[in-house]
Amino acid sequence: MPGPGPHLMYAMSSGIALTHLTKGRFTPHHTLIYALNAFFGPDMGSFSEWLSSTFFDDNSVVSSLADEIHHPFYYVVILGFPLCVFYSWLSNELVGTRILDYGYGVPLSRLQALFLIAAGSLSHFFLDHLFEEDGHTKMYTWIMSTGWWINRAPINPDAVIIVGFLCVCLVGGFIYINSQIYWMNPRRPPVGEEADLGVLVFMAIYFLLPHWLCILSMDPIPLRTQRFPV
Repeated sequence: MPGPGPHLMYAMSSGIALTHLTKGRFTPHHTLIYALNAFFGPDMGSFSEWLSSTFFDDNSVVSSLADEIHHPFYYVVILGFPLCVFYSWLSNELVGTRILDYGYGVPLSRLQALFLIAAGSLSHFFLDHLFEEDGHTKMYTWIMSTGWWINRAPINPDAVIIVGFLCVCLVGGFIYINSQIYWMNPRRPPVGEEADLGVLVFMAIYFLLPHWLCILSMDPIPLRTQRFPV
């Protein structure tokens, strides 16, 4: 699977890009928390599992909990609240001691930290699902299985019409096309052999959603003179 380098590079470059695009509203505090959770966050589960097997004779309870932590969503459910409290406190301390004071003196709230924790977790698995186990992960197999692999895909006139209709009504037509492989009997490929549905769902969850969460983590209210908001 990808090591610390790719995870850190992906998160840091995304954070720097968001800082530039938002003219500083995505602050160094945002980038720090996002990068920490994309870099090491869910891997705390794998690390804890290794510790339990090494020092606690492979305790089944600890091992089971650690396995659940190494998950794009359960990580946030299990550790989201304690981590967002800690990161909000850390941001407050960094501003108060001016170690990482970016000029406004406003630390991150717990909700902002929670958004960044979730974004980091999803970004972590964006790389893991694509580049671990030689591409034989369950997620990658599912992405590719949503295409058409039963001999050569036939060209259906109605599919061509629907593709043209997409130019006028993209969203509705796209849902219809990619649903054909499930609700039609016999099964019929959407358009050619492309795994459109799997790719779209994967990109929406693991690429677009974490960046949207990063955007949500920015305070939409103009910065006040208050120094340490709750």
